[in-house]
Amino acid sequence: MSTAPARPAEDAPFRPFETALDKARALGLLKQAVAGADDGELFLERRHSESLVLDDGRIRSAGFDASEGFGLRAVRGAVVGYAHSTHVDEPALQRASETARLAVGAGGAVMAAPPAGTNRRLYTDADPVLDAPFATKIDTLRAIDDFLRAEDPRVVQVTASLAASLQQVVILRPDGQVLSDTRPMVRINISVIVEQDGRRESGSAGGGGRIGLSGLLQADHWRPHALEALRIATVNLRAEPAPAGVMDVVLGPGWPGILLHEAVGHGLEADFNRKQTSAFAGLMGKRVAAPGVTVVDDGTLPDRRGSLTIDDEGTPSSRAVLIEDGMLVGYMHDRQNARLMGMAATGNGRRESYAHAPMPRMTNTIMLAGDAEPGALVADMADGIYAVGFGGGQVDITNGKFVFSCTEAYRVKNGQVGAPINGATLIGDGPTALQKIRAIGNDMALDPGMGTCGKAGQWVPVGVGQPSLLIGGLTVGGVA
Repeated sequence: MSTAPARPAEDAPFRPFETALDKARALGLLKQAVAGADDGELFLERRHSESLVLDDGRIRSAGFDASEGFGLRAVRGAVVGYAHSTHVDEPALQRASETARLAVGAGGAVMAAPPAGTNRRLYTDADPVLDAPFATKIDTLRAIDDFLRAEDPRVVQVTASLAASLQQVVILRPDGQVLSDTRPMVRINISVIVEQDGRRESGSAGGGGRIGLSGLLQADHWRPHALEALRIATVNLRAEPAPAGVMDVVLGPGWPGILLHEAVGHGLEADFNRKQTSAFAGLMGKRVAAPGVTVVDDGTLPDRRGSLTIDDEGTPSSRAVLIEDGMLVGYMHDRQNARLMGMAATGNGRRESYAHAPMPRMTNTIMLAGDAEPGALVADMADGIYAVGFGGGQVDITNGKFVFSCTEAYRVKNGQVGAPINGATLIGDGPTALQKIRAIGNDMALDPGMGTCGKAGQWVPVGVGQPSLLIGGLTVGGVA
C-alpha cells in the first residue's frame, strides 16, 4: 500500500531577507568576504521535488525531498573561495564569510561590474508539484501501464515515472543588487520491455521542460511517448547484429544532438579553453567544422529544459554563437573565465545547488538547420548506417574522442534504409567529425526535454537539438 509523501505548503515566494536573514547584515558579511576580490556573491536556494515510479504494475517509489541553503563565493583571479551551509542564518553566514575570505588573501583587485538585470520571463513560476492531486499522478502511471499492455500482448514489463520540482534562487551581489529566479521542472519517462520467441528488447521515451505538470498527465501527451517507447522496443526485436568498420553515418534530428553536446559542446566551455585542456583551445577565429555548420548555445528558449532567465551568477541567459559557418567564434562563459579571457559573460555560469560553485555549463546546445532534404542524405549513402537514437556515451575533453551507443539504428545500402541493427557504437572525435559533415538537413528539431549533463561531479538539466546530418567516414563498432 502506497501513501502520499509530504506536500509542500503553498507559502509565499522565497524571500530570505524577510525571514531568515537581515539584508543589511548579510550584505556586510558578503562585503567582508570579497573585500579586495574580483567578484563574489551570496547565492541562496530553496528547492523541493517529488518523484513517482511505477514498475511492473506497482508503485515502486514515491518520494518528496526539500532542501534549503546558501553558498558564499569570493573570487580573486583564478582562485575561488567557497563556503556553503544548510543553515540560512547569520552565524552560519559569518563562518562562511571568514572561510571564503581566505581565498582573497591580501586582496588588491577591483570588483567586476555587476550583471545587468532583466525583466524577461522564460517560464512560469507556478509550482508543478502542486499542479495535480497525488491520486491523479498515481492513476496516470497506472493508465500508462494498462495502455501499453493492451496495445501489444508482447509487453512483459512497463516502467513509468513522473518527476516535478521547483527551485527558487536569490542572489545578493556586493553592490547590494538582488536578483531572483523561480524555476519549475517536470519530466515523464516511459520504458517498456517486449518479448517474442524468447527474445527480449526494450525501448524508452519521455520528455518535459520548465512547464506545469498537468499537461503531461493528459492522455494526448503521454500516449505518444508510450507508443514511441513501444515502437523502439518492437523495432529492436527484429534488429540484426551491427556491422563494424569505417562507414558513412546519417544522424537523425533532435535527440542525436546529444553527440554534439558531448563531443563538441563541452570542448567549447570557457574553462577548458582558458586552461588549454580542450581540443578547441587556441583555435578562435579558425575553421573547426565544415562550411555551413553553425552551433549555438541558447538559454533563452521559452519553457525548455536547459533554459534560464538568469544563470546562477545573475547574468541573463543569451544566445551564444559558438561556431558560425564552420568557424570558431565563441565560447560559453561564466563571469570568472570571461574576465580572465577578456571576453563577455554569456549567462552560462551554472551550479547544481547552493553547495556547489558555478562553472561554465551548456544550456540548450543546438546545430542550426541547413538546406538539404533529409531523405536525400540517406539516398546519397552507398553503405552506412542511419542512427536516430542514442544511449550512453563517453568523451575525452582533451582530444574530443567519443564512444556512443545507438539505441535505434538501421543499415543503409545503395540509398535504401534496411533492417534495424543492434549493438552499434559510433567512435570518433568531435573536431574531426565536424570537419567530415557532408550535408545538413533542413529539419532541425529539439529534443523532447530529457537531458541531464554531468561535469566535475555536478549535474544540471540541459537541452540539445540538431537537423539530420550526413557524416562521412565514422568508425562504427559492431557485433557482426
